[in-house]
Amino acid sequence: MRLRHYDIDSPRGGGKSKLADDAGVHRAAVSRLLQRQSMPDLETMRRLAGVLDVPLRDMLIRSGRLSEDDLPIAAGRGGQDEDGQELLSPEEAARRMGVPPELRELFVRVTKAFLPEGGEGAGSPGV
Repeated sequence: MRLRHYDIDSPRGGGKSKLADDAGVHRAAVSRLLQRQSMPDLETMRRLAGVLDVPLRDMLIRSGRLSEDDLPIAAGRGGQDEDGQELLSPEEAARRMGVPPELRELFVRVTKAFLPEGGEGAGSPGV
């Protein structure tokens, strides 16, 4: 945030409000995030990532919500990446991360929206 010239350190600097306004999110969401009181929802994270010009994947990892192992970068099609690590389907990722069953369908749809083209269906790159 500081690298993008948002003054988040000064209580009267206005950086938090400007960031929230630029991202189209509620100011309280930015404050709670910075105070580590709560984690924004995925849409808020996506908007903040866009304004800060940071890939959503990096935002999720930097936030501590997910690890690099949770979000490997798929190099090609198949069940493993170039290092031989297993690539997960969005469905399997949801199960392993403990996404409640009633939210899994939503998780899968949102995850597939971030996969490279052709990211849906069998044999597609995993999460």
